[in-house]
Amino acid sequence: MFKRKLSRAEYALLAANLIPVAGVWFLGWNPKEMFVVYALETVIAGLFTLLKMGITTMVKKQDDWHGTGGSKKKMPGWFFMVFFIFHYGMFVAIQMGMFLAVSGMGNDTGFGLFSFFNKIPELLTTENLWVLAAFVLSYILHNLSGFILTGEYKTASLSYLMFQPYARIFVQQFTVIAGSIFISFGAGKIFILIFAGVKIFMELFVDYDSIIRKAAKGELPLSRKQ
Repeated sequence: MFKRKLSRAEYALLAANLIPVAGVWFLGWNPKEMFVVYALETVIAGLFTLLKMGITTMVKKQDDWHGTGGSKKKMPGWFFMVFFIFHYGMFVAIQMGMFLAVSGMGNDTGFGLFSFFNKIPELLTTENLWVLAAFVLSYILHNLSGFILTGEYKTASLSYLMFQPYARIFVQQFTVIAGSIFISFGAGKIFILIFAGVKIFMELFVDYDSIIRKAAKGELPLSRKQ
């Protein structure tokens, strides 16, 4: 369940996750503004997933879609991509609503979930842009070394690729709930420490890859019961 060692790309992602913590604790960055970066990181992860699915689709054209009761049938790659856009988008919207509610940004700035993305340019400070750039570079490194250069894109399961970013959603929702008590009392530094700490541990040290591969093949206990 746990990884024994990290790859170079994962060390880059670790460094990117530590930048907001260092900024909030030692450089006086606003912890609420870091919410914007974490929210956009989830969107970036989804975009990279779509890119990977698109590259694999150009090679494989179609793949197995696992239904209930162990059934499966061949579906075109674009079907997986459209399904992912709507399904992942729903989870991102829920997470965004939680971010706005817990951080108080919706009340502070006078906007809600649906106008959030229109307000992004106003919320992206210089610090936010640097952190966002670090996340983008870490994702490029991770996907270049672990997907393109290894040739995984030629044989990767589209279901597996589609499941990959969901761990991020669940981890971030959990950490928002766990850390909300600190930010409600104005302890933003404690909140960002908990948020980043749990996020780093769950994303980098827990071996989600084997779990995701089983889920994509319908091999998890829950899948077998259906």
